[in-house]
Amino acid sequence: MAAGEDGSTEKGLAFVHSRGLVLALYAATIFLSAALLFAVQPLFTKMVLPRLGGSPSVWSVAMVFFQAVLLAGYAYAHFLTRHLPGRLSVIVHVAVLVTATFALPLAIASGWGRPPAQGETFWLLGLFAVSIGLPFFALSANGPLLQAWFARTGHPSAKDPYFLYAASNVGSFLALLSYPFAFEPFTRLPDQRRMWSIGYFILIALIAGCGALLLRSRNALPEVGEADASAEAPPTWRSAATWVGLAAVPSGLLIAVTAHISTDVVAAPLLWVVPLALYLATFVIVFQTRPVLPHRWMVLVEPAFIIGLVAALVFGGIDRIFLPMAVNIAAFFVIALVCHGELARRRPAARHLTAFYMWMSTGGMIGGIAAGLIAPHVFSWVAEYPILIVLAILCRPGLTVGKGWIEILIWLALAAIALVIVLAGPVFGYELDEEKFKIAIRVLLAISVLFWLSPLKFAAMIALTFVAVRLYEPDTGGRDYVRSFFGVHKISEPSDGQFRLLMHGTTEHGAQRITDADGNPVTGRPEPLTYYHVTSPIAQGIKAARERKNAPIRLAVIGLGTGSIACLTEPGDALTYYEIDAAVVRIAKDPDRFTFLRECAPQAPIVIGDARLTLADAADGAYDVIVVDAFTSDAIPVHLVTREAMAIYLQKLAPNGIILMHVSNRHMELASVVAGIAEANGLVTWVNDGSEDEDEANYKYSSTVCAVARSEDDFSNDMAEDEDWQLEEPDATQWVWTDDYSNVIGAIMRQLKK
Repeated sequence: MAAGEDGSTEKGLAFVHSRGLVLALYAATIFLSAALLFAVQPLFTKMVLPRLGGSPSVWSVAMVFFQAVLLAGYAYAHFLTRHLPGRLSVIVHVAVLVTATFALPLAIASGWGRPPAQGETFWLLGLFAVSIGLPFFALSANGPLLQAWFARTGHPSAKDPYFLYAASNVGSFLALLSYPFAFEPFTRLPDQRRMWSIGYFILIALIAGCGALLLRSRNALPEVGEADASAEAPPTWRSAATWVGLAAVPSGLLIAVTAHISTDVVAAPLLWVVPLALYLATFVIVFQTRPVLPHRWMVLVEPAFIIGLVAALVFGGIDRIFLPMAVNIAAFFVIALVCHGELARRRPAARHLTAFYMWMSTGGMIGGIAAGLIAPHVFSWVAEYPILIVLAILCRPGLTVGKGWIEILIWLALAAIALVIVLAGPVFGYELDEEKFKIAIRVLLAISVLFWLSPLKFAAMIALTFVAVRLYEPDTGGRDYVRSFFGVHKISEPSDGQFRLLMHGTTEHGAQRITDADGNPVTGRPEPLTYYHVTSPIAQGIKAARERKNAPIRLAVIGLGTGSIACLTEPGDALTYYEIDAAVVRIAKDPDRFTFLRECAPQAPIVIGDARLTLADAADGAYDVIVVDAFTSDAIPVHLVTREAMAIYLQKLAPNGIILMHVSNRHMELASVVAGIAEANGLVTWVNDGSEDEDEANYKYSSTVCAVARSEDDFSNDMAEDEDWQLEEPDATQWVWTDDYSNVIGAIMRQLKK
């Protein structure tokens, strides 16, 4: 071989090697940046969650913040790419990344201890901005900025760098799923924060390396041939508006579906990250050169998932909660795939990459703000979820407006006539019951199948179905909705008119008899029902404490509900409620809704705020009994069942006092958790599941209650001799739950094994 040929071969090998290095470094940097960007979301939100009572709305507001800062990061990347392209942008961005290190390690900023009684949303946004705003902003810009740098390196793949967006979302996807399954159950928050900071410093070095490769490259966009000139034209405003709309709908649905499923289980990273991870997975799929799930297939099957979702929302039972949850998540995944598939299909050329991401992020922020901030203040019920489902149908390809309106109106008129015939039962001599209602909804869903391939007609039928559910649902004779930062409270009356109920999500938080069997109004001192009837474990614990003291007791109740526990007190008892939601206070104090407080404890003080913070203000040893009965639907705020929380309860407990913790839950086993945090504070735990006290016809339910005290001698003889109360030994194999550690997956698995 000639010397010249040998030298040429060596240069060729070096060039190939350099190409491989460029691609590997950029892909690894984007991967790590995305992983850090999305790992910090559940990590920091979990740190903030106790400040606002473990409300699912904390994650909704957090998502709005993250989307807004993501947009700011994309706009900053677009500015650098457009006005400081190439080498100068490297210097500026590395300086921003280094400046953000002054906000490390991750921590809640000082001066943000206790949230206000009102305006929780804006307080929370301020806390996030001050605490992690700068690091998150710096990370947000990395994805589009690094892709823009890569497009100027002269690499053969630089002409279409969108494949790196898939690498970015793979990092996000893996980081999100690893948090609840690998990090949260096996590491504590201080360790998680430390690992995240180390990753951030490594990222700065990698980004500097990417910048160095750019400085050594040709630092220019790929040349455009005449045949490609039209594809390189700047995007129109119509294109930008389409990108915004296609991004806004799945973003809003992400918040709506996450709030829907986490309300009934627990507000925790496990149920936050699954929808978000699937949301990101759709980007990974659609931006591949050959998607594993072809877009045309998803467009074809999407209506089936939407019909299944509507059926799950209407017919899903509380005893089969995980099946409706799975349907909600699967339908959301397919809807996001279709919307994001349309985005990928309409993406512009590489030179307009940062503008595309900026408009797409704008849509994400608009959807997040609409679902997370505006909707809770506009609607008294969760109307944004069905509205977004209908809008998702309109995002399907093939939408035409202005054609076929007569046909649409005819079909809607026929469907409405059929609906009236079925639902207006009393006019035709029969009563509308639940079975007839379900038949009517099934008829509407069946008719919608006829419009499978027509987005506008299909959307109209699904909208009509939701309207029918809203107007004619036969579960109540009257409904009243009250919405706050902490969720939607529904006051309703069954068709027999004998009871009035307070529900949050799928769980009844109280009931009162308002008429007897003959329809006569019930007056005077109301009878406690649901989980507080006179033979319930909570009533037994309160009665036992009073008998042991042989005098009136001082009682603290965390969680107001309808105020039912007030009617378990006796003359001389002192009762104090701790309630985080001012809307619940208004409901319980309204005599036109419930009269437990008015009739049984009209002077009882109600302290508004998170109980972990407000109970700490009480005098030490102030209470003989502390009842922990705080729920968000069926979910118990995790920060109320930790070692530190139990230490506060113990500090406020009088000698020989007792702590009663209501831990009934369809999805998690929590009695062993309470036993663990009690033992860590030197306390003993007894458990009563109240299984023999069920009388559903009269709204008297069984419940699982843990009674915690300093010693077995603090339990009355009646409780100690009652076979329903069993000593609960701590499980040595379980880590004790703390403010820095909880294992929701473990609690769910234990419940499934029961």
